[in-house]
Amino acid sequence: MFKLNRDILYLIFKELQDDEKSFFPCLLVNKTWSEIIIPILWKNPWKYLKKGNEKLLSNVILSHLSEESRNKLILNDHYNFLKNLNQKPLFDYINYCKHLHLNEIKRIIHVITDKKNEIQIIGNEILKLFINENRVFTHLYIPYRFDYQIHLIPGANRCFSDLQFLRCHTIINDNILTGLTEICESIKELELFIGWSENNYGIIKLIENQKKLFDIRLTYYYSRANESFFKILEISLIKHSNNVQYFKLTKQPITDILSSFVNLKRLELHDGFHYMPWNCLMNISLPFLQVLKATGIPVKALTSLIENTNGHLNEINIEDAVYDDINNKIFIQAIYKNCPNLKYLKVLVKNNNILELEILLIKCQYLNGLFLLFDSQKISDSQKNSNDLFKILAKSSPTNLFKFKFWFNFNFKSDSLKLFFDNWKGRHPMLLQFPPNDYYDSYNLMEKYKAEGIIKRYDNETYYEDFEWIEKKG
Repeated sequence: MFKLNRDILYLIFKELQDDEKSFFPCLLVNKTWSEIIIPILWKNPWKYLKKGNEKLLSNVILSHLSEESRNKLILNDHYNFLKNLNQKPLFDYINYCKHLHLNEIKRIIHVITDKKNEIQIIGNEILKLFINENRVFTHLYIPYRFDYQIHLIPGANRCFSDLQFLRCHTIINDNILTGLTEICESIKELELFIGWSENNYGIIKLIENQKKLFDIRLTYYYSRANESFFKILEISLIKHSNNVQYFKLTKQPITDILSSFVNLKRLELHDGFHYMPWNCLMNISLPFLQVLKATGIPVKALTSLIENTNGHLNEINIEDAVYDDINNKIFIQAIYKNCPNLKYLKVLVKNNNILELEILLIKCQYLNGLFLLFDSQKISDSQKNSNDLFKILAKSSPTNLFKFKFWFNFNFKSDSLKLFFDNWKGRHPMLLQFPPNDYYDSYNLMEKYKAEGIIKRYDNETYYEDFEWIEKKG
């Protein structure tokens, strides 16, 4: 059998790492495969940690304890579980770990014991396993109200000197922020969870100390509390405006922070409070914007934003926006007039604007995936409206478009779908996700057209990410 080069195997396994059913069995093939897979698996072991498996992971971690640490714990009768641990593992698994997830460490400790004094003692030993001169982490996750002085553990300077990703809550011990500020200057991605009070202003200095910050994600729990902190936070981020390319925000900003991010490529907006006008989006120019994802944002503001891009948008994902017929029409027009390179689109189309959708399909020739939310105001006309919709999709979809998702606010007869599939003959077989419909036997219908080669793959039950058309193995 042809023997694959280790580098090629590494690339293959990296692609498989999110497909657990295929990835994990590869560990058992032979020693070479396991030597390649284990560093990939242990780079971020926390992402594979499922409920009920905490004990298994804790046993592997505890098996790395030195004899000195074991003896220290065994002296206390409460730590008899250590006597049954396997001998020191062949691999130094923890050395491969680049993601330090303090909340997950806390979780596995609570599986070992629920006694407060034991939690602290065991936690100290586990943290010393992860934080020392022999480790270098690229990703750090700090939970809410965390107050353990990790920066004082010997070796912390080396451990966190190359930190590139930080996720933390702004309600955090001041000493920890001060310590990280002194150590970390290379954070590229910052994810903050911001509370309504007790926010630590030390996070401002940490932000200002970074030199390569380009990805910022802000999640607010309250919209109006502590606005002075919100403003100072935004001002500190504006200082990185030339570098920032990715920005996520869940509250209308107080400053002109959005207009300052002139090199922005990806923008995610989510109004969890559902009453903000988002006037900050009116007339701002983001000439390099490629991805726009918005939830609960007024459609007038989004229309203005799209009109002031430079044609680079290739993905638009809009949901939970309130439209009337006129605003829906203007919004669709803004897309096809300003987004010639669009590849992926999730948008609501009202039945009165089906012809605008047809123009969009004709003008956006690079469209590859369409997630269509279809709203028919008159349920009595739903069959005719769905017939018109599917005729247009079959007739006017560009050559590259064969991935479809649909959501409807009504049920309709199978004739509409049959019309769609029959008119699709001779084109690229479609990937299709469809909601269950009371008026037709979806399984038999889909199977018929799959056998004819019109549908390549379909699903009407599994939840997928917005622009995932193939089920992720898990």
